Amino acid sequence: MKRLKIFATAICVICGLASCADFFDQDSEHVIFADTDHLNNATDTIYSVTGILNKLQVLADRTILLGELRGDLTDVTNEAASDLRDVANFNIGDDNKYNSPRDYYAVINNCNYFIAHADTALKNNRNEYIFMKEYAAVKAIRAWTYLQLVLNYGRVPFVTTPILTKQESEAEYPSYDLQAVCQYLISDLQPLAERYGNEYPGYGSIRNTDSRFFWFPINIVLGDLNLWLASATGNTMNYRESALRYYKYISERNGQNSAYPLGITLMTWNPGSSSWTELRSWGSVSNFPEAYSADAEVITLIPGDSIRAEGNYSELRNIFNSRDENNYRFSATPSQAMFDISDAQVHCCVSRTGSSAYYAPQGLTLHRSGDLRLFNNYREGYAIDPMSGNRIEAQIINKYSTRNVRIYRRQMVYLRMAEALNMAGYPRMAFQILSQGLNNDSIKTQVYPYYSQSDSVFISQFDFPTSRYGIFTVENLVNNRTTGTINTLGIHSRGSGWTPMNEYYQLPVDTTKTEAEQTSRFQTYVDSLILNEGALELAFEGTRYYDLMRYAMRQSDPGQTLATYVYARRGRDKSDAMRAVIRKDLTDRRNWYLQWNGKIGY
Repeated sequence: MKRLKIFATAICVICGLASCADFFDQDSEHVIFADTDHLNNATDTIYSVTGILNKLQVLADRTILLGELRGDLTDVTNEAASDLRDVANFNIGDDNKYNSPRDYYAVINNCNYFIAHADTALKNNRNEYIFMKEYAAVKAIRAWTYLQLVLNYGRVPFVTTPILTKQESEAEYPSYDLQAVCQYLISDLQPLAERYGNEYPGYGSIRNTDSRFFWFPINIVLGDLNLWLASATGNTMNYRESALRYYKYISERNGQNSAYPLGITLMTWNPGSSSWTELRSWGSVSNFPEAYSADAEVITLIPGDSIRAEGNYSELRNIFNSRDENNYRFSATPSQAMFDISDAQVHCCVSRTGSSAYYAPQGLTLHRSGDLRLFNNYREGYAIDPMSGNRIEAQIINKYSTRNVRIYRRQMVYLRMAEALNMAGYPRMAFQILSQGLNNDSIKTQVYPYYSQSDSVFISQFDFPTSRYGIFTVENLVNNRTTGTINTLGIHSRGSGWTPMNEYYQLPVDTTKTEAEQTSRFQTYVDSLILNEGALELAFEGTRYYDLMRYAMRQSDPGQTLATYVYARRGRDKSDAMRAVIRKDLTDRRNWYLQWNGKIGY
């Protein structure tokens, strides 16, 4: 996004464990505001909001890299810069460019200033509040930023008022952990969710990017906050609230009597091909258009500048892809664990008549075995060095093809809703999202019969009218029909074939036990499925480390769980070698987080 000209005053700012002064240089511009001390006209308000968006750009790349390189799905190459390598190896020093709490607090302090000074009582001649959309949007940005900060540092100074003087910057502020941050921000956002949960500032397009992508939907942020709080505390009510918040976003995204379905993307091998080389698909599992529409996959992105000289140029394309700009030398690549997870999926195909299923063979080249999303998103090859004439290993990861950095998308919201539903005690409903897709008919037949009357009251809040959420059937598949209201398919089918008939992808039902006795077993199984599905669907998008953290927090030994996954990045048989490279003992939860100058961290 082009840097908009801001009318600004440079002020000193924010916080450390004892004081805020250590987090910022005193001559930095961290608070952007107009000449007056109150934001009560459109010009000043827009400048202030776009100033916040500008500060947010600085966080874009690290949001992805801290979430991806520390997980198990990505490895670094010999071309990786030392800062990237240190992130991957949990060796992040105070001077690492991705370890800068002040950048988060720059966003937060600007949000605090706007929240404190925006004239939210001002109305127009239609008796409508003029700046409440901006006010709600800024509160959501602040909440998202605080969540990223505490997830990465474990415990952080928490400030909700703008720091405008040296004296204020040197004051002592409380230190909040994940639970305290989530509790405060949930209470802060909830009053805004009903009225402004799906209304955003209307700034049109900025450099060909629709500004509706710039905002963080309040209900998604509330879903995330409740999901993290529940994972930290085990509180079932927060899991329920999380699921409802994700559903609320889905059900309201396109207004009343509309739908925001999972979509249909089915990749399957042609049954008539003996060589298994012909691919048949509908839709896309990568290269999501950044054009706003009723069924757009992208929900939120942080816009990047188009050239490096503009100041906030995303390096993700150069880190993940071979390009002229980086002399074809990429820095991050799929790990062996990513290949193993993808190859381990059993790919289900359907006969031409739709009456029976069969399975694609294993051992195919080019990552065409198992789940096909990796095959569709990742290409490897080589280029020729123009200077030396030597062969250079090359790769393309389709998910990084634009200057913008994507934060939320549709499949992510459905997966997190499934995670929340499962841990709230509704694994059958969560499983439907993975295997078939949700509408009221599938809920009626596959969910309601297995739960009590009191549970049914909760389930009834999830309304997916069959007239607007049509589930893709085997008849649609064999007849190659995707028109009309057919718009919903289980997420697992996006890469692993026709899941409804896949005998290897079923709940482990034990007919000798009651449903209540099986629920805990189902939850454990579905939790693992969701974690795998996140790897298959969201690989390289910056969510994996945080997904592992939440999953680990729910286990009896969180440290050992997270360590087992991360150390197996290069394969289970190389876990000890990876442990030696990382060096940090990830079984110790303190080592999950960054530290900075002894001032911030777990």
